[in-house]
Amino acid sequence: MWDSVTTNMILNGILETVYMTVVSTFFGYFLGLPMGILLTTSDKNGLKPNPFLYKVLDAISNVVRSVPFLILLILLIPITRQLVGKSYGTTATIVPLVISAAPYIARMVESSLKEVDAGVIEAAKSMGASRIQIVFKVLLVEARTSLITNATIALGTVLGYSAMAGTLGGGGLGSIAVQYGYYRYQTDIMIVTVILLIILFQVFTNSGMFIARKLNHKQV
Repeated sequence: MWDSVTTNMILNGILETVYMTVVSTFFGYFLGLPMGILLTTSDKNGLKPNPFLYKVLDAISNVVRSVPFLILLILLIPITRQLVGKSYGTTATIVPLVISAAPYIARMVESSLKEVDAGVIEAAKSMGASRIQIVFKVLLVEARTSLITNATIALGTVLGYSAMAGTLGGGGLGSIAVQYGYYRYQTDIMIVTVILLIILFQVFTNSGMFIARKLNHKQV
């Protein structure tokens, strides 16, 4: 039966899902952005080629991204428990979400930065710009529209991961869908949680694309 308790549970699930998704993506970018910059600059055609550093970062990125999220969630339980004090709940879920998202974001950052016109980089070099200046005043500025677009994609991906985390007590709409829609066969709650996840995905996507379009117009 749908009552005020169910409504409050759904509302709380929405807040938990948004909290997990936004915070995890933020910290994922906090780790993934510098990793992506290093992947770009240490590449053989980068500003400062470093084969060893590139291979290490490349290996870390590939290994983490190759592990399915649910398995990674289980593998990281000891680390999560050490950092948060428990291995379940919304805050605890942020740890594996960040670790899973960071290499994914790093690859997208690398892709965005490598799309920058080489002529712009050469022009900056000819004007005496240092490598750090080229990174922050050329690469990141020129690739900002692509970076925003990829951040939007990352939000959608993390949102999907957060729903999967619900199967192991991660909280949010995913947990509600599993507990009530699957274990208790309450199809109405399952349908509502799915619709809400789709709506959240669309809100994140449309907001990110709107910002990207605005930045793109300013660049033009």
